[in-house]
Amino acid sequence: MSSSAMHVATTGLNAQQLKMQIIANNLANVNTNGFKRDRANFESLLYQVMRSGGAQTSDGTMLTSSSTIGTGVRLVSTDKLYTQGSLTSTENSMDMAIDGQGFFQVLLPDGRMGYTRNGAFSRDANGTLTTASGYVVQPEIQIPDGATEINVGANGVITVLVGGSSSPQEVGQLTLVDFTNPRGLQPIGENFVVETPASGAPIEGNPFEGGFGKITQGYLEGSNVNVVQQLVDMIETQRAYEVSSKSITAVDEMMKYISNNL
Repeated sequence: MSSSAMHVATTGLNAQQLKMQIIANNLANVNTNGFKRDRANFESLLYQVMRSGGAQTSDGTMLTSSSTIGTGVRLVSTDKLYTQGSLTSTENSMDMAIDGQGFFQVLLPDGRMGYTRNGAFSRDANGTLTTASGYVVQPEIQIPDGATEINVGANGVITVLVGGSSSPQEVGQLTLVDFTNPRGLQPIGENFVVETPASGAPIEGNPFEGGFGKITQGYLEGSNVNVVQQLVDMIETQRAYEVSSKSITAVDEMMKYISNNL
C-alpha cells in the first residue's frame, strides 16, 4: 500500500512540473506580440474500487457510498485562452492589430495555412505583404513601388498613394478567419496555430463584419499574459510540488519504520 502511495505522489510531482513549464513559457512570452497564454487542465487517474456503493452489508442494509482509492493525476490538455491583449501604438503603417475576434492568414513554407494574431508585417523585395520571417500574408497583397502612403481601413481595405497622385489606389483586401472552437487549434511556434479536427474548418470574412474584429493600423496586440497572476500560480504550483515531495518522504519513512521494527 505504501508503494502505491508513493506512485500517487509521483504523479503529482510530474503534473506540477508540467504546470510549472507552462507557466514559465507564459512568462517567457510576456513581450511576444499576439501571444495567448496557456492553461493546464488535469484529470484524476483511474480509481481502485474496493467496494461499490450499494453493496450489501447485511440483510436489508447496503453501503451508502462506495469505497474507492485514487491512483493519481495526469495532464489531460492545455488550453490557449484567446482573450484580447492590449494594443500598443507603434506609428508604423505596416503594423496591424485585430481588435476583436479573428486571425490573420499566412502561407507557411510547408504549404500549410498558419493563423496568427501577430500583425507585425513588412514588404519583401517584390512589395508583397509578409510577416517578419518572410511568410506571405493571405490573400496575397502587392504594395506597388513608389507608394508614398499606405492606409489600412478598419474593414481591411488597403489603399496607397503612388508618386504625386492625390487619389488613393486600392491594392487589396485583408480578410480574417475564425473557428468554431479556437481552443482546438494546435500551436506550432513562431506565433502560429494550425487547424485540427477539434477546431473545425476556418470561417473567412472581412474585418468589422459578421462578428469579426476590426483592423487597427499602426498598433500591435501585446501578449495577454498577466504577470502577477502567473507569479501567484507559480507559487501555488511550487507549494503543491513540495507537498507531493513531502508525501514521498513520509511514505519512505513509513516503509523504513516497518522494515526496521517488524
